[in-house]
Amino acid sequence: LISSATKSLRMETEILEKKLQDAQMKLAEKDGDKEKEIQSLKRLISELEFQLTMEKNNNESFLDKLRKEMKHKSDELEKLTQERTQLIHSLSQVQEENSLLQETVRRECEERCGLTAALSRAREQVLELRRLSGTFP
Repeated sequence: LISSATKSLRMETEILEKKLQDAQMKLAEKDGDKEKEIQSLKRLISELEFQLTMEKNNNESFLDKLRKEMKHKSDELEKLTQERTQLIHSLSQVQEENSLLQETVRRECEERCGLTAALSRAREQVLELRRLSGTFP
């Protein structure tokens, strides 16, 4: 009976030891899989951090470029604004000069008309005097 019980316990112990070994193998396999997954995730994190760093650098470079371009455009706008102001000032001066010249031309035309009328009257008077002097010896 004892021998049978011992044999039964040994068999049960062997079965339990086999189950324990299987469980330990599965646990080791799962640990290995988890370690592989951890390493894979670490590599992925490293790659993503590298990509993030590259994107940051690209963005900073792009922003620097945009800032420089904006500064250039701002300077150009300021220069064009100054040129526009100068052109408006020059236009104003030219318009004043034009008005002055038009007034001068108008006065000279009036004066010419007056002189032409006076010349016509003088001619008429000369003709009248000639006609009159032709009748009087």
